[in-house]
Amino acid sequence: MRITHRRPLDYGDVRARNESAWLLPNDGSRTNHGLRRDMRHYAEGDEVDLVVVGAGAGGAVLTQRLARQGWKIVCLDAGPFWDPDQDWVSDERGAHVLYWTEPRSIGGSDPVPLGSNNSGRGVGGSMVHFAGYAPRLHPSDFSVFTDDSVGADWPISYDDLRPFYEAIEEELPVAGEVWPWGDPHRYPHSPHPVSGNGEIFLRGATKLGLRAAVGPVAIPNGRFGNRNHCIYRGFCLQGCKVNAKASPLITHIPDALAHGAEVRADSHVSRVLVDERSNSVTGVSYFKNGVEHRQRAKAVVVSGYSIETPRLLLLSGNSSHPDGLGNDHDKLGRYLMVQGAPQTAGRFAEEVRMYKAPPPEVSTEEFYETDPSKPYKRGWSIQNVSPLPITWAEHVAAQGHWGPALRERMRDYVHWATLGALCEFLPRAENRVTLADETDRHGLPVAHFAYSQGDNDRKLVEAARKSMEDLLHAAGAEEVMTIERYAHLVGGARMAARAEEGVVDTEHRVFGVNNLYIDDGSVFPTQGSANPALTIMALSARLATLLPEHAK
Repeated sequence: MRITHRRPLDYGDVRARNESAWLLPNDGSRTNHGLRRDMRHYAEGDEVDLVVVGAGAGGAVLTQRLARQGWKIVCLDAGPFWDPDQDWVSDERGAHVLYWTEPRSIGGSDPVPLGSNNSGRGVGGSMVHFAGYAPRLHPSDFSVFTDDSVGADWPISYDDLRPFYEAIEEELPVAGEVWPWGDPHRYPHSPHPVSGNGEIFLRGATKLGLRAAVGPVAIPNGRFGNRNHCIYRGFCLQGCKVNAKASPLITHIPDALAHGAEVRADSHVSRVLVDERSNSVTGVSYFKNGVEHRQRAKAVVVSGYSIETPRLLLLSGNSSHPDGLGNDHDKLGRYLMVQGAPQTAGRFAEEVRMYKAPPPEVSTEEFYETDPSKPYKRGWSIQNVSPLPITWAEHVAAQGHWGPALRERMRDYVHWATLGALCEFLPRAENRVTLADETDRHGLPVAHFAYSQGDNDRKLVEAARKSMEDLLHAAGAEEVMTIERYAHLVGGARMAARAEEGVVDTEHRVFGVNNLYIDDGSVFPTQGSANPALTIMALSARLATLLPEHAK
């Protein structure tokens, strides 16, 4: 196994390109209110160089990178500018404000619930409540059709992203053991200690002869700048109050503000504006406090993710593009993917206390690649997950346990360990976002997401379930139970070599419209079995090197 060489982490080098961790306060609070108060503000009549729609994984990185290059940027986000001290609570129910709860409709033979585990609201996006898990895609993910005759090939390669993976891993930073799968590599921080949940994973994997590794998590092992060490409180999905877990709110937004970007929160973009004579974007319209405004710009980058990005471009149609921007070949909104994410829990005689650590501790990617001996293509990964009591109750109830049986398993909560799989469901053209008849509070049609699984998807879920149950039994579980669920969304505005095959080109330019770009997970042609956040950020860092060539 060849391990990619990595030099020791140079904090000076990281700080020279992104000072966010050092711009956070060091006085016991966790928000630099001065940066927010004093950030640059642009008037509606000002023509800025760039409007970025969405301040999540993609939009925040791009805003930070280009602000450092002197661009005049307004980044608009539909949600609030979070204050970890004031807005986040160590309470599972109280964290629901972090989710996108605007109306949407769903359909298809296997509808996908939208909300807590696949949508974010506010500056920082869904990374504010993501589990912190930050793996890379594998090289094979970029050539799935060539290698396995399913899915699609990316029009770029893994090598195009490798340097950006490394840069973002340092800026978050990512902690973990040497990673033996895909493109073997090291991480800038050593792995965290594991809890009882992680110990059970490692014990079961050893018994079965499976390779497993600790990490990778976007949580520094130790202090990083003015960010505190993780205190292993277990509320990563509720917003990390100590700023140990990475999210764009603390890893890229402070540096963007310090270099002149404006982040305009509570601003719901309703339309991308296009001059039909030149076929070039001129800015956006957006709602703030119920009033519609406009912001002029030379270029627009949409970073709204896999539901709201297609929706916005569909809403932005005009006489030249009646079916929506980037939809001249009926590809907008299509090939939207979710990962199958079954979770298997096992009961142990000893206390596990699975909540006492970041949810992703140990992982294996032994099942990630296509196994020619199996009746399905592609594969899955397995991670520790640590459902808190409300989610645990839903897990138990989904098994049909009610009344005394439910109460018994709730009392036994500290004796259970839980694993989660991420299964690579394949892209299908009929899985898509369209506009519904229903409207939101601004009178805009909401997104309708239709989703149906394929035969390969169902086979993957069954194989993943068995692998997790085998692992827990090998670790000594007395009882196991599995629920089926979905995880991350990607696709819907796929990257392609030609306009007939997708929505954006290899440089994220929307086909058919000048100076319009997409910078989020919707551009993924395939999804792999990895959490998408790191890849979205790497794509954004790459885009920041390309935009100056043709957009400003």
